[in-house]
Amino acid sequence: MANEHLKALYAVLEQTTDLLHKQLNTSYLEAATESGDDLLTGQITHLDGLPDEAATATLAAQYARIKLADYTPEEIREALQLLLVKAIQVDGIEPNKQVTPDLMAGLATFMVTVFLKQVPARMTVADLAAGSGNLLFAVMNRLHQAGAEHVSGLAVDNDETLLAFADMSSHLQRLDTTLYHQDALAPLQFGAVDVAVADLPVGFYPVDERAKQFETAAQTGHSYAHHLLIEQSMAAVAPDGLGLFFVPSTVFQSDEAAGLTAWLTAHMHFQGLLNLPTELFATTAAQKSLLVLQKPGPKSQQVKQVLLGTFPALSDTSAFGAFLDAVKTWSATNLV
Repeated sequence: MANEHLKALYAVLEQTTDLLHKQLNTSYLEAATESGDDLLTGQITHLDGLPDEAATATLAAQYARIKLADYTPEEIREALQLLLVKAIQVDGIEPNKQVTPDLMAGLATFMVTVFLKQVPARMTVADLAAGSGNLLFAVMNRLHQAGAEHVSGLAVDNDETLLAFADMSSHLQRLDTTLYHQDALAPLQFGAVDVAVADLPVGFYPVDERAKQFETAAQTGHSYAHHLLIEQSMAAVAPDGLGLFFVPSTVFQSDEAAGLTAWLTAHMHFQGLLNLPTELFATTAAQKSLLVLQKPGPKSQQVKQVLLGTFPALSDTSAFGAFLDAVKTWSATNLV
């Protein structure tokens, strides 16, 4: 962990979550959400006399050690991310719902600065596979650091438990976020966002009737959820806006790739596909790439040379820096 300051926050969150997990007999993730909510409000929630009197006293003493105003939103997010990692281990949360590495949020934000040149003063970012909100909030915090004065977030997910954690996390970080508990492929209640970002779940979408409304739907059988989510996300993006999607590295090699490619060619500027460092993934099959799309508008055009490449190993800092410099050079000659 970066510093003692951050360690102190994580220690309080972990110890109080451990205690609530035992006292309330809930999942670790639900206990983590409860702990964060109690820290935020300064009041310990009781249900059927739990936590008991001794545990309540212990919790109050722990929370009293922390002054949230002393922490930046990003420090709070980092502490909550560590708590999420523990929740995944304790609860055995499925791979599609695990934490997106911080590097991926950093690369997505870097791409925003590359394509938009000047980060707008006000921005709206949407994530249609938000889960716990970690990726969305990391991007929001980094865009603020990059010069955006106000960043609002829109988070969509059908997992109520993960979204409850995201709600708590957003409030602790003092972020302007609206959360939607729904199927992300049902009609959305918003549009015209500046950036859509998502670490997309991989698999088949079971509701064939709804899938048929999308151009990226399979001709027969179930459709790939990540194809549909890319199309749905870009429908919510304003002209000239960006879509930054973490997709399987084999996204254009599957049996259904033709439908995705046809939709991209007809409706979007396909600006880049960058393979992520291999050490981020446990297996070759799990490897992902960053797909960069831009919605056609008065300030954008299809680049002549699509940005392709593979990020070098994180341990090779000089190669990584050189790669980022090469992307900047590419942008100078390919982006208007």
